[in-house]
Amino acid sequence: METVTVLGAGLAGSECAWQLARRGVPVRLVEMKPGKKTPAHSSDYFAELVCSNSLRSDELTNAVGLLKAEMRVLGSLVLESADRNRVAAGGALAVDRVGFSRYITEKLETCPNVEIVHAEATEIPEGECVVATGPLSSDAIAEKISALCPESALHFYDAVAPIVTLASVDMSSAFFASRYDKGTADYVNCPMDRDEYLAFVRELAAAQEAAVHGFDDGGVFEGCMPVEVMARRGVDTLRYGPLKPIGLRDPRTGRENYAVVQLRRDNADGTLYNLVGFQTHLTWGEQKRVFSMIPALKNAEFVRYGVMHRNTYLDSPRLLDRYYRLKTEPRISFAGQMTGVEGYVESAASGLLVGIETAARMLGLAAADFPQETAIGALGLYVSGGSVGDFQPMNINFGIITPLDHRVRGKRNKNAEISRRSLEILDGLRESREVLKL
Repeated sequence: METVTVLGAGLAGSECAWQLARRGVPVRLVEMKPGKKTPAHSSDYFAELVCSNSLRSDELTNAVGLLKAEMRVLGSLVLESADRNRVAAGGALAVDRVGFSRYITEKLETCPNVEIVHAEATEIPEGECVVATGPLSSDAIAEKISALCPESALHFYDAVAPIVTLASVDMSSAFFASRYDKGTADYVNCPMDRDEYLAFVRELAAAQEAAVHGFDDGGVFEGCMPVEVMARRGVDTLRYGPLKPIGLRDPRTGRENYAVVQLRRDNADGTLYNLVGFQTHLTWGEQKRVFSMIPALKNAEFVRYGVMHRNTYLDSPRLLDRYYRLKTEPRISFAGQMTGVEGYVESAASGLLVGIETAARMLGLAAADFPQETAIGALGLYVSGGSVGDFQPMNINFGIITPLDHRVRGKRNKNAEISRRSLEILDGLRESREVLKL
């Protein structure tokens, strides 16, 4: 059987390779680590999480919770690792990022159908190929991609949040809680009164940014906006965003504070916490100065500062079909954030779909053809043609899933009903499609 070459062992490439290999399709997985890394990567492991360590909500009343449930049913390696390396985060699925990536790397390294080649991908090879080199693709492969689809390469800027040690947080000015007391008290909450908040916003909005060639506020993707950009949009923008105090009752006073910065556990030992929503491209010195204005972080030890990097993605509705294949050359598929899916889970889901559908084609089986009633199908259909106007990166949401044909009272009830329907449809597909019978 022909070997499928997968370029890139990020979330999408790793998931794609796993789905192909577990169906008996030989895979050549090409990954430039550890010999070469992008500016945003530091680990030698595959599927490195470079931004948050959270895979977001795990509830079926949330669209990303449904997407994760579907991926679990379909044997996702990424979700298997996430569940095994989970750290406490209320109703969200957050992971120990090192353990998460190590687990995926070891599974692929010991998989008999996967040949791992540690080299930079500089060409798109002949034969079946999946390009999953990510939004930080090296210049060499980015040029080859551009040659396949001239006039369609777009970009936006993405940012990474800082991490501090828990031991350096002043807990006399902070408290553990989850919003609305949901789940366990997993977040460190760092409150600010009105004067502290206003001073913080003023300094944040005026702070010096690191030099990022070509950066301007208009190039920021709304779903991962730097905290200083939010500060410049209005004095209360942060209080209605990542610093919102709603649902966080301070046990010391019994009341909600004026503003609250949340810290989320970043490793299994609970010694490191990241600043939730604090993606930034300030200089490191300014990050230390301004973020130390948060009372609980006045003596914080920053083990990683935020960084800013460019993400590129395709004009997928013009270029790709529902299987993420290049319309002009179907032997080439794309997977991951480069396709315009936004988020860890969505990137992995695109790799899962590409792996399954490529395996079906290689094995001479009927395509799974995930319908728009499922989250994984809706995402693929949106990326391949469901957008209106200028194409923008998209997180999974119930708005792109086929609505119910009957009325259900209450948003949460409606979302739960959509999730129930989706999982029932997926169960039916697994019964009728040979490629899903594993």
